[in-house]
Amino acid sequence: MEQSIVAPPIRCETHPDRYRHWRLSCDGQVATLTMDVTEDAGLRDDYRLKLNSYDLAVDIELADAVERLRFEHPEVRVVIVRSGKDRVFCAGANIFMLAGSSHGHKVNFCKFTNETRNGIEDASRHSGLRFLAAVNGICAGGGYELALACDEIFLVDDGAASVSLPEAPLLGVLPGTGGLTRVVDKRRVRRDLADVFSTLVEGVRGKRAVQWRLVDRAVARSRFDETVQARARDLAAASDRPDGATGIVLGPLGIRYGADGADGALVSLRVERQARVAHLTVAGPSGVQPQTADAIHAAGDQFWALRAFRELDAMLLHLRLNEPLIGTVVVRTAGDGDAVRAVDATLASLAGDWLVREILHFMKRTLKRLDLTAKSFIALVEPGSCFAGCLFELALASDRIYMLDDETRPTTVALSPLNFGPLPMSNGLTRLDTRFLGEPQLVADLAEEREPFDPLSAMDAGLVTFAPDEIDWDDEVRLAIEARAAMSPDALTGLEANLRFAGPETIETKIFGRLTAWQNWIFQRPNAVGERGALRAFGNASGRAEFDYTRT
Repeated sequence: MEQSIVAPPIRCETHPDRYRHWRLSCDGQVATLTMDVTEDAGLRDDYRLKLNSYDLAVDIELADAVERLRFEHPEVRVVIVRSGKDRVFCAGANIFMLAGSSHGHKVNFCKFTNETRNGIEDASRHSGLRFLAAVNGICAGGGYELALACDEIFLVDDGAASVSLPEAPLLGVLPGTGGLTRVVDKRRVRRDLADVFSTLVEGVRGKRAVQWRLVDRAVARSRFDETVQARARDLAAASDRPDGATGIVLGPLGIRYGADGADGALVSLRVERQARVAHLTVAGPSGVQPQTADAIHAAGDQFWALRAFRELDAMLLHLRLNEPLIGTVVVRTAGDGDAVRAVDATLASLAGDWLVREILHFMKRTLKRLDLTAKSFIALVEPGSCFAGCLFELALASDRIYMLDDETRPTTVALSPLNFGPLPMSNGLTRLDTRFLGEPQLVADLAEEREPFDPLSAMDAGLVTFAPDEIDWDDEVRLAIEARAAMSPDALTGLEANLRFAGPETIETKIFGRLTAWQNWIFQRPNAVGERGALRAFGNASGRAEFDYTRT
């Protein structure tokens, strides 16, 4: 049987001092993120990252840089994303990496890459941090998708520089991080032009790229740098980032990983390999918590809300990338629900402060990461739990919620202002809105409820799935977990992705819904990954790809 932990395990925590592929420099209100990929510093040694092509190692650094810009550099208002290579912006995801990766790694790579692009767009939308892509040459596939995530794209007009999404004609696959969706939904490119564009290996250049809305400006090379800098200054003037603010340092988490789990200061993970089940526990706040903006700034990255959700984010990524055989995650909390709600009340009352704003958006993005993780989540409300407010979002994000009904060992769940707006899902709705899509009045009624819910009232309010008594609890929970772990993981991935995002479509839900369907299917088809498939044939002297031309 395939081992559950890949060797070596992938760690998503890094620091600018350890970057191999990016350089981050800040000059007042303008920062520059320079992509200068080290060819021999990929996750594996069976490919080289030529032409600024990338793998997960490159995107881990990019995700870290964007988070640090949000938390450590509030003075920055504009980020110029550019290349350190001459006449090459980015050639996209490394094809040899994709050809040699397991199916699961390909999909998780695409998912993480798109979450990173979403993080760029989220910073623009909610943090006043504008991104300007300075495309100096070849900009293909995932490289163009990186540019698409930026607010504006400036392209060198020299007859050679181009933008392209060549995956379909070149590799027999599709842009895996939302390229097609962003072209038509975000940049509003006409469908027929997008069709032509997405079937041209060579891409589109200069003025035509502007006319087709693929880029914002095409600029002669002699004036390119000065034009980019001038536009950056204009974008900075329109930002609402704070003046004179001092950032906080995102220090190392110090999570201890072992063969059967991981331990952080506030989040722990235990793995039962034979059962293919993981147990994830989040501890609530303890001791005196900051109640003013100054106190939260002073606490920095050790403030409970930020620390707990940073650890949770790391654990979710560990489960995704290093535990492919773990299909079911049992979610627990431990602590005082009133303490959680008190922190939530503080966050809600101080939401206008730039750091509090960033903490809330980080919490939101972490919960979205849970929503988008292809594993079954079952929340258990037990004695000593603190499923309240922001931590009740963990339960609402789960596929089922079981709550023990035992008078001798009482349990409660509770709501806070954070359940009613600040932490939306990818569909733009809160988890309560999504849960009660057909009964919106219930959400309005719940917003007026100040008291915690016991098992009976939680069931009546529709906040939990089942509330077994002490006699049935162990058997019902055990059977639910065992039944889930025994089902087809493919069927469950499709089932969960369909059920978790009721309600309106957004660019995010389109991207991830299509990622689940398109890439899970296309990445396993012989036309892409068979012996003569396009991914395997690329760069191979043995010849061209061979396709089964049957349409299905």
